[in-house]
Amino acid sequence: MAQFFATELESEGYRVFAAARGEPALAALHSRTPDLVVLDLGVGEEGLSLLSRIRAQTSAPVVVISARAPEAENIRILDAGADDVLSRPLSLPELLARIRVRLRRSGARATNAGGIVFGDHRFDLATRRLSRGGQPVHLSPIERRLLATLAEHVNQVVTTRTLFRAAWGSRYRRPNAYVRIYVHALRRKIERDPARPVYLVNETGVGYALRTDRS
Repeated sequence: MAQFFATELESEGYRVFAAARGEPALAALHSRTPDLVVLDLGVGEEGLSLLSRIRAQTSAPVVVISARAPEAENIRILDAGADDVLSRPLSLPELLARIRVRLRRSGARATNAGGIVFGDHRFDLATRRLSRGGQPVHLSPIERRLLATLAEHVNQVVTTRTLFRAAWGSRYRRPNAYVRIYVHALRRKIERDPARPVYLVNETGVGYALRTDRS
């Protein structure tokens, strides 16, 4: 399977290193700096452990291919560090499209390598860490993914559905309610008055935006 994906990706012009098992892949990360990792993952604790170890070694986007599983399992995969999850069976065109999206977004992170600054806060896109006045602000994994997605599209409105997919995966139920709850939690950590947000603002009926042009 790894060789199949490598061949197809190379035919699209990508330079690919393929590993059939987890340990060789981890070893390769010591000597290579990938722009993106595609991980064909089995469901279970062993697969999640491997994903966590990969995430600890690289800040590159990780696209996971997994067996079709309940929504809760996909959420666990995202919480373990994946940027995107696709379920088997999958189409190669969809995989290529997801890869292009993640590479574009990682390019945005590189453009803003110095971090996104708003008020006395700074969000580092590479590490996905938030600080206020130089002091770290704790974020849950979901909060971190939501803020990263907003920061990648800074000063632009991001739809509620896009935010939900970034934080919870491609399957969604009542995305407005989930996103609203976590945006409120983020506002309590960012805004001086969460009831009157200045930086994390909403566009009624569309989504939310992270505004740095109001600092």
